[in-house]
Amino acid sequence: MVSRRSFSLGLGAVLAAPALGRAQGAALAELRQSAGALRQLHAITVQRGDDVILSEAPRGPGLSRSANIKSCSKSVLALLVGSAIAGGQLRLSDRLGDIAPRLVPADATEGAAELTIEDLVTLRAGLASTSGANYGAWVASPNWVAYALRQPRIAPAGGRMIYSTGSTHVLGAALATVTGDSLLTLSRQSLGAGLGIEIPSWTRDPQGFYFGGNEMALTPEAMLRIAVMMRDGGRYRDRQVIDRDWIEASRQPRTRSPYSGLSYGYGWFLSPSGWTLARGYGGQLIAAHPARGLAVAITSDPQQPARSEGYFGDLMRLLDGPVRALG
Repeated sequence: MVSRRSFSLGLGAVLAAPALGRAQGAALAELRQSAGALRQLHAITVQRGDDVILSEAPRGPGLSRSANIKSCSKSVLALLVGSAIAGGQLRLSDRLGDIAPRLVPADATEGAAELTIEDLVTLRAGLASTSGANYGAWVASPNWVAYALRQPRIAPAGGRMIYSTGSTHVLGAALATVTGDSLLTLSRQSLGAGLGIEIPSWTRDPQGFYFGGNEMALTPEAMLRIAVMMRDGGRYRDRQVIDRDWIEASRQPRTRSPYSGLSYGYGWFLSPSGWTLARGYGGQLIAAHPARGLAVAITSDPQQPARSEGYFGDLMRLLDGPVRALG
C-alpha cells in the first residue's frame, strides 16, 4: 500500500519535474553560450550519468578528429602506472636505480637513482624543471631521460611539486623498462581495449621511448570516455578498466601546484569544488565530477597559452558554473 506521505512525495517530484527540466535547460543554454564565447575553445562534450547532453565543436578540427592533448598525457601515463601496480609489476616505493639502472647516467644528480615511482608520478622529484623556458633545450638534447636526471636539485625528493615534463618522461621510460612494453602498447592494451578507443602513435625520444607526459592525441569522444571512467571509479560500462583503489588513491591530495593552487594526486589535479582534472597546454581538459555524475572533455587551440589567471581560469569558471549546474 502506498502511504499518504510517499504519495505526496511522489506527486511533488512529478510536479517539480517540469521546473527542474526548465532549470537544466537554462543551464545547458548558458553553457552553450559561455563555451561558444571562449575563442580558444575548439570542442566540448559533457556527459551526465549515461547521457551525453552536449557535444559541440564551435571551431577547430571537429569532434571526430584526434587532438593533441598535451600534458593531459601525464594523467593518462599515471593510469598506466596504476595498471602496472595493480598487476604486481611495479610499486610506488620502487627506486629508479633498482628497477631501471640503465636509465640513470653516471653523471646524474646525486640522489637521482633513489627517486621513487611516487616521487615521479606526483612531480616531486626535486630536480629543476624541464618545462616552460627549459623545454626547448631538453627536447633538443640527445638523451631526454639522462638530461632530466642531470638537472640540479632545487628541493628534496618527495618535497614540493615541481612541474616538469622531464619527471614524467623518466617515469614513462621506467614503466616501459620494467614491463618490457612501450607506452603505446600499454595504453592500447589497457585504455584502448578497455574503453574501446583508438590511441594513435605519438612522439618518441632519441632512445625510442614514447614521450611520457606530452604529445598524445585523442578524439574528444575518447577523452570523454576517460573522464567517465575516472568519474565511475575506473569502470567503463560493464568493465573495470583501471583498478578502483588506484583511482581512489589518485584523488587524494599529495601536493599542490604553485601556479594554479590546485591539489595534485597521482597524476591528476583536484579542485576544491570536486573536479578531478587532467590539464594540457592550450586548454585541453579531461574532467570528472563523481558527486555530480558529470564527465567533461574540452579541446582548445594548442598554440595558445592557458594560464590559471587567464583562459584556464575561464574554463574552471565554466566547469564550476554552468557545467556543474547540470549535475
